[in-house]
Amino acid sequence: MNKTIRRASVFTLLLVLALLGRATWVQFYEGRALADDKDNRRNAIETYSAPLGNIIVGGRSVTGSAPTETGDLRYKRTYTDGELYAAVTGYASQAYAPTQLEGIYADLLNGTDSRLRSVMDTVTNQRAAPGNVVTTIDPDVQKAAYDALGDKKGGAVAIDPRTGRILAVASTPSYDPSSLTDANTAGAAWKKLTSDPEKPLTNRALRQPLPPGSTFKLVVAAAALEDGLYSSVDERTDSPNPYPLPGTTRALDNENPSAPCANASIRVALQYSCNNVFGKMAVDLGQDKVKAMAEKFGFNDDKLDVPVRAYPSVYPSSDMDPSQTALTGIGQFDVTATPLQMAMVSAAIANGGKLVSPHMVSQITDSGGDVLRDYDDDAGGKEIVSSSTAEQLQSAMRTVVDEGTGSNARIPGATVGGKTGTAQHGENNSQVPYAWFTSYGKSGSSGKEVAVAVVVEQSNAARSEVSGNGLAAPVARAVMEAALRD
Repeated sequence: MNKTIRRASVFTLLLVLALLGRATWVQFYEGRALADDKDNRRNAIETYSAPLGNIIVGGRSVTGSAPTETGDLRYKRTYTDGELYAAVTGYASQAYAPTQLEGIYADLLNGTDSRLRSVMDTVTNQRAAPGNVVTTIDPDVQKAAYDALGDKKGGAVAIDPRTGRILAVASTPSYDPSSLTDANTAGAAWKKLTSDPEKPLTNRALRQPLPPGSTFKLVVAAAALEDGLYSSVDERTDSPNPYPLPGTTRALDNENPSAPCANASIRVALQYSCNNVFGKMAVDLGQDKVKAMAEKFGFNDDKLDVPVRAYPSVYPSSDMDPSQTALTGIGQFDVTATPLQMAMVSAAIANGGKLVSPHMVSQITDSGGDVLRDYDDDAGGKEIVSSSTAEQLQSAMRTVVDEGTGSNARIPGATVGGKTGTAQHGENNSQVPYAWFTSYGKSGSSGKEVAVAVVVEQSNAARSEVSGNGLAAPVARAVMEAALRD
């Protein structure tokens, strides 16, 4: 054989071997990565080649699937009462990554979850029939929360304190997930939603931590009682009014200068929301003890999954000077919380000091309704405070509603306790404050219980009318009435 031909043959053989080697590498080692790549069009084609499974609220599906009119994606997601449930469902879009429950349970809802596969599915390598997600959301409570928030910007969460079942997750302003489902029209809707200054895509119930203001005083009161700084909610405290902030020339005074806040008991201090009492109480306890109690309630937990991951509520971890610690005692400085977190505080107090893990999915099932996992059975609990401390705080919270700043939360025939909050916003409190209310309600007739937290970021009310009792308490009352109804 000619030497040149022999060399060319060897070179050609090496090229063939290289191609075979590369093809083998791609097929057996990179195949999964390529298949899972977000830009792989085949994934979307496969996902939307058949109807998806559904998200169930109150025994009724709030999601569906509809045939598309054009393109290679045969089906698209549909939503019933989309704006009402957007903070629960999120969206499943042909163009964008799914969010909320749609994202967490994407494999279950599109039939690729291994738990759905039968022996025949494995043999034929066919996609299984999709499963369903059964939520804990009560449709009446959800609607009450959403309607009561109305045109206000804010969020609300309702929890059954005995079971940890989340009954409502409402966020306003909301959006219709259906506007994002079709790849042909999703781009324009996405641009409009993401450029809206009101940020309708933000889940304000779970993922918008804000200064909790005076609602945080419940955490400080719990720390003081558990530590033994004060033996009961009716023991007089050592609290000058106003309270000079240590190391500064400033004093911590109260919104109502005529309130009996000097050396007030915890009950009276919660009733009138006395800043001087809880500012000094936080300093007397010290940063570490307040932080430890806050973390028992759930603050600083960056893995709070319900199963949607909530943004962590924060109690500062860095060393603070005494004046900064005093400000944390009234829910200011660098303290932040979500409505979910403040609902958890009220839930633990209402449940005798025990916090049951909050969750908004009850079960996941296969297409035939067989349960794959029961989250109600999995919900564990932990003692946050003693039953004695919980009972005392329940009593003090009832005083807030019956005789104090939370009068707008009263419900005839029900036992209601709560705490208002008005958190400063902006430099030198230059912007409209945030209005908070956290509460619990117990029905004497139905035996039902609920814990609720509401934040109103902004409303049409005049600045002088912005308060926890004026804006947030009526929302909480509407939610509690729906949850406690026979």
